[in-house]
Amino acid sequence: MEINGQTVSGIGRYDEMGLSPELMRAIEKKGYVEATPIQTGAIPCFMDWKDVIAKAPTGTGKTFAFGIPMVEHTDPASSDITGLILAPTRELAIQIQDELRDLCAFKEGVRVVCLYGGQPIGGQISQLKKRPQIVVATPGRLMDHMKRRTVRLDKVQTVVLDEADRMLDMGFVRDVTHILDQIPHKRNLGMFSATISREVLDISWVYQREPVEITVQADQENRPDIAQYRLEADRGEKADVMARLLEMGDYERVIAFCNTKNMTDRLAGLLEMRGISSEAIHGDITQSLRERTLQKFRDGKIRVLAATDVAARGLDIDDVDAVFNYDVPDENEYYIHRIGRTGRARRHGVAFSLVSSISEGLRLDDIARSTGSQIRAVYFNEKGDLVAAAENE
Repeated sequence: MEINGQTVSGIGRYDEMGLSPELMRAIEKKGYVEATPIQTGAIPCFMDWKDVIAKAPTGTGKTFAFGIPMVEHTDPASSDITGLILAPTRELAIQIQDELRDLCAFKEGVRVVCLYGGQPIGGQISQLKKRPQIVVATPGRLMDHMKRRTVRLDKVQTVVLDEADRMLDMGFVRDVTHILDQIPHKRNLGMFSATISREVLDISWVYQREPVEITVQADQENRPDIAQYRLEADRGEKADVMARLLEMGDYERVIAFCNTKNMTDRLAGLLEMRGISSEAIHGDITQSLRERTLQKFRDGKIRVLAATDVAARGLDIDDVDAVFNYDVPDENEYYIHRIGRTGRARRHGVAFSLVSSISEGLRLDDIARSTGSQIRAVYFNEKGDLVAAAENE
């Protein structure tokens, strides 16, 4: 791990951070003892009210890195919003809320509310009337509440932009800057991201003061254990190939990524026709249905979740057995976020990319070069076994 360009140890323990008994009880209840490198670097900075810009791989514990100090700084007796977290997707916002509520388990009086689109705004207004101190929100829905004057941000002290690169890339730059402009007395701003884009640096330049720069590389300690494979398959045979791989690997929980909403619906149908329980999730599906589908997936009632890249981040699912790129992604970064859904929490994961055209093959070659991914070519031999392409040479 690097802090302001200097290599430092990423080893740390929660009981060495001077945390309150209430927070320690909540952390111990979760079964955690050692802090991740991003937590070891960020928590002391946030506790000292410093601005932070942090780059760390997906799944390295960023929520606790900003959540623990935010909860520690929250006065249970206050009736003002003092902590604000912005997230790019509804799924990520809900996940953050759940983790913060776990941290608040023994800190009576600290209230967390989640604001996101696709849900009736009336219920959220009712929640805001209970005077929460911490708000987790997507930028668009928070703007709606600001226009209705149902939320006040003038007492906010800490602001966090989670998945900052993704949020700004999705077109929320104006919303984010407008929201930050409405927080006159913030004491610190934290930005957490898997990549540091030009837009992220622009926000930092304007809204942060001498930020502490924390970088956690995807080294052997935190790099997901994911075996990556590519298979050549005719477009019309991809569903059959995927079904065959599911049977061979006996994968119980799988996410299959497609590039379009229509393709996710179609794939879910094709798998259902083959006796494989599957449902689609994408931006056109109502929030209530998305949440029900995700819960069924977590409960093991759905074997395959067919998804667009809207689901590549923010899903609170740590035990995905395999990821399928049914379509090769259009962006190199999407590949990393897609396969990052498996191999989490130090489990072994598998990622298959199905290639049906020369252009898809070239895209995957470029992804491998750009991301440093080792993607092994495999095929089915005459016996029906899956073997490495090199064995055929």
